[in-house]
Amino acid sequence: MTYKSLEEAIRAAGSPVKLARHSQLGPYVYPTVPSEFTNWRDEQRAWMETCALFNQSHHMTDLYIEGPDTIRLLSDLGVNTFANAAVNKAKQFVACNHDGYVIGDGILFFLGDDKVSLVGRPSAHNWVQYHAETGDYDVKVERDERTVVNPTGRRKLYRYQVQGPTSLQVLEKAVGSRLPDIKFFNMGEITIAGKKVRALHHGMSGAPGLELFGPYEDGEEVRAAIVEAGQDFGLRQVGSRVYATNTLESGWIPCPLPAVFTGEKMKPYREWLPGDWYEATGSLGGSYYSENITDHYLTPHDLGYFSFVNFDHDFVGREALRAMADKPTRKKVTLAWNGEDVAHAIGTMFQKGAAVKYIDLPLSNYSTWPYDKIMKGDRMVGVSTFSGYSWNERSMLSLGIVDIDVEIGEELVLVWGEEGESTRPVIEPHVQGELRVVVSPCPYSEVARTTYAQGWRTKAASA
Repeated sequence: MTYKSLEEAIRAAGSPVKLARHSQLGPYVYPTVPSEFTNWRDEQRAWMETCALFNQSHHMTDLYIEGPDTIRLLSDLGVNTFANAAVNKAKQFVACNHDGYVIGDGILFFLGDDKVSLVGRPSAHNWVQYHAETGDYDVKVERDERTVVNPTGRRKLYRYQVQGPTSLQVLEKAVGSRLPDIKFFNMGEITIAGKKVRALHHGMSGAPGLELFGPYEDGEEVRAAIVEAGQDFGLRQVGSRVYATNTLESGWIPCPLPAVFTGEKMKPYREWLPGDWYEATGSLGGSYYSENITDHYLTPHDLGYFSFVNFDHDFVGREALRAMADKPTRKKVTLAWNGEDVAHAIGTMFQKGAAVKYIDLPLSNYSTWPYDKIMKGDRMVGVSTFSGYSWNERSMLSLGIVDIDVEIGEELVLVWGEEGESTRPVIEPHVQGELRVVVSPCPYSEVARTTYAQGWRTKAASA
């Protein structure tokens, strides 16, 4: 049944947790491209060893905001500074609720004077659109929905990521000349196949690369030219099966539960949010259970975003974030799963009796918002939020949030699987498994830590 609003859906379910725990949806849907172009192991290797072409044209929502109050609107909602906003720059926009918990994030592209696009999962977009439509702002907004829910059947823009050690050689061959000098998280313009292409200096898995975008109708010619240019440089196109696993190596958590389900100040927003949008239909899964949805909320500290917070302006959540500024209670880490424990869990599929919850490869998430318990003895010390297999690291990895006193190198236990039976079609009858994990740096990849992370720190300083 579809409800008029998120608030109505919560009332009908009885609580936000019941609404999300009983959602029939599985994990977030990734690109509408072939699942594999070659095989997912070689496609993973490509972004570390040669060059990978990611097609990002389909799975993210684009929100276009234009008008004289564009920057004021974003400044009122974002934790970031906007004192340095300028055409042809980009930044990771982070929005919080009144209590300082993250609603969502996305990449802001400053496309022109008083014109931006916000790209990513739709939670931050919805929050911005709500204020644009209900607040005193002279702006107009336009949504371009991800392909699976796009009523037009097509996108306004194609979006590609060319990533890896040989990516610049591939792009220079596709362009036919040296690339312009584009600083990190800045944009420039190049020409491929006779088409003007906007390029953002950005990275996904730690190696050099550019994010390219332009009119959707130009996309196929541009893609074909890049593929042809990459033949001598080991380029592989990345399929939907492995696409999202790059974040396991680079350390970005893509799936925080939006902190919008509680609070009187947030009630008008819940009444505005349609009952068939992301927040009302997303599924909550994993071994961590709490009847209080706020226990699933995350702070900028938890997600590694506090370096983006700038108190040079007033914004929603400012006072709450100021109060927690130097008092992080948790931190983001990578959890490296014990291979023998993973093999044993998978091996139960070949034995009579109840099996451990299925671990899919290469991406093992089975809900929109995965939350698995991390235990130290009898004490819960964190949650695992996004998991999968990295061929480059020869390890199952997950992005976790642990108590601040947990140290790198500690061995903890991840509880994998649901408690009791589930009515969700993506969850088979199973038993929970206990998997040892080693607390590791985030980003996990050595390349990401030593190269991309340096660019990330530069970006954070100007965020």
